[in-house]
Parts: sequence; structure tokens; C-alpha cells
Amino acid sequence: MTLEEVVGSNSTEKKMETVSQALEELLVAAQRQDCLTVGVYESAKLMNVDPDSVVLCVLATDEEDEDDIALQIHFTLLQAFCCDNDINILRVSGMRRLAQLLEEDTEDNNGNEPRDLHCILVTNSTVQPLQCQALQSIGSFCEESRCGNQWVPCLELQDR
Repeated sequence: MTLEEVVGSNSTEKKMETVSQALEELLVAAQRQDCLTVGVYESAKLMNVDPDSVVLCVLATDEEDEDDIALQIHFTLLQAFCCDNDINILRVSGMRRLAQLLEEDTEDNNGNEPRDLHCILVTNSTVQPLQCQALQSIGSFCEESRCGNQWVPCLELQDR
């Protein structure tokens, strides 16, 4: 392994860690400001009605979801829609960490199913736009990835 490969891989890991932290910050801030849409169907409905309000689409899976054909078809359709409407997309693994961030219980007290965290949209209202460094960092990361022909960059959220 050359020095460039060692230094390059280390800086890539650091960048991924920084972007993961930025994503966590963004999701928490967006949830506080009621700028999150959670769920595959809810997200599809919002993008059909108001695609201009969406600034980021997070598609989340874990290993056990990789064989879910219906979910993969939904992801393909959502990704195509995002590409057509210039919406940044991130694929994320680490569903447990995502649930922790959004303070999701596996079941609520009434025995209802938890929200579907496989698709999360971050929206930006014109009344009170989200202005945070985390959103800019993620946007830059997505743009850099597209320049490197990786149209849907992947991140791993680490349990804490």
C-alpha cells in the first residue's frame, strides 16, 4: 500500500465520520423544527405534492432489509424522483441509531407499530428555512459524490 492510499483512506474515513455527525445534527434539528417527513408512503405523497420543499432524502436500511424487494423498488422510484428534481439523496445503514436520534420506540404505549424509518425527507419551508452548517456539509458531500459518479452516497450511522 502506498502512502497516498493510506492517507487517502484515513481522510475518507474522517470525512465519512464528519458527514455522519452532520446528518445526525441535521435530523435532530429538522425534527425540532417539524421539517421531517418519515415513512416511504408519506415521503412519496409529499414529493408528489411539494417536491420543491424537499432538500434531502435519506433512504435507510440494514442488512436484513436488503432482500425486501418491495422496499428496493420503492427506493428505486424515490431515487429516480429525487434525481429528476435535484434533491440530494443519502443511503444510510444503522436503523437502530436512526431510531435513537429520532427518539422512536419499537412500539408506543398503545401497541401501535413504530414509524417507518426507511425513508426520511428533510424539508425546508419558505416561512422558516433551515439554515444550518450540517445541511450545507451534507449538500457538499452529495455534490462531491455525484462528481465522482456516485449518485447515491452511502453512510453508516454508528450505535452509541
